[in-house]
Amino acid sequence: MANIKDIARLSGYSVATVSRYINKNGYVSTNAAQAIQRVVEKVDYVPNTIARDLSTGRTKTIGVVVPFFEYSYFSQLFASITKAAFNAGYSVIALKTNYDAELERQYLEQLHQKRYDGLIFTSHTVSLETMLSYQKYGPIVCCRNLGDVPLAATYSVRNKTYDDVFELAKRGNFQGIALTLNRDYDHSPTTQAAIDCYEQVFHQKPKPEYTVTGVLGYEDGYQAAEYFLSLPKPPDFIFANSDNIAAGIFQYYRNQQQPMPTIVGQENEVVSRLMNISTIDHHYDEVGKNAVDLVINKKVQHIPVSSEFIRRTGQVSSI
Repeated sequence: MANIKDIARLSGYSVATVSRYINKNGYVSTNAAQAIQRVVEKVDYVPNTIARDLSTGRTKTIGVVVPFFEYSYFSQLFASITKAAFNAGYSVIALKTNYDAELERQYLEQLHQKRYDGLIFTSHTVSLETMLSYQKYGPIVCCRNLGDVPLAATYSVRNKTYDDVFELAKRGNFQGIALTLNRDYDHSPTTQAAIDCYEQVFHQKPKPEYTVTGVLGYEDGYQAAEYFLSLPKPPDFIFANSDNIAAGIFQYYRNQQQPMPTIVGQENEVVSRLMNISTIDHHYDEVGKNAVDLVINKKVQHIPVSSEFIRRTGQVSSI
């Protein structure tokens, strides 16, 4: 297999000139470029991208740490990161963890080994202190509000739109307000935001019987609805943690031919548009783009992104 030295010998130009032409990192005259290109085509030369990455210290690869893909928050955010990375000429590797802190540490160690140009954590279990200790090896970005922690972060600001949802329920004089959540309060910033906003609006915590955790997708929403209808007083307002979950809740109520509660979802997925479900758009395209930019440019900044409450009327609810 031909190498740069072979191309230099066959083209009559120096190794430095051939290297500048192949790597597109300096001036090469038109005559030299044409001569080198003829030789490249003749010998069917293919650049050794691995060697090039080692020489430049870059892999053009971003590791994206994702607990799992069943929850639409993670799948949407991963898709937006992937799109932004590809547009910037980078590859993406999905690093699944299922919230295993040891796996997360292994991925941080792989950053130390230069397997990635940076890591984006869509969520995490490993401590921020551990992340900070690895920051010297490459950019680390978290997709949540880190407060004063000096790690890069970009995230959707949820409090305003969560307040809007609960204020809507309060004005509507709903008597039973239920929430479906991913994880419990101590382990999820999004759960904390939802419950804190509820408490701010109603001046009390949500009723335990109206709060269901471990809800990730359509089937979980369907089962949550079955539970809600088993209560002596089923809720008349349900704030779901995704539109797919909201659709599962709706389907169970319809199958049981029970009066439909008002349902609000999240993520502005296609199903919410088809079913006219009110929802929150967290603008993950912008969050993903910001995360990739923070990695590529090695910035340690916090970039909030405003979310948007979208009110719809239709077969599920009229609010």
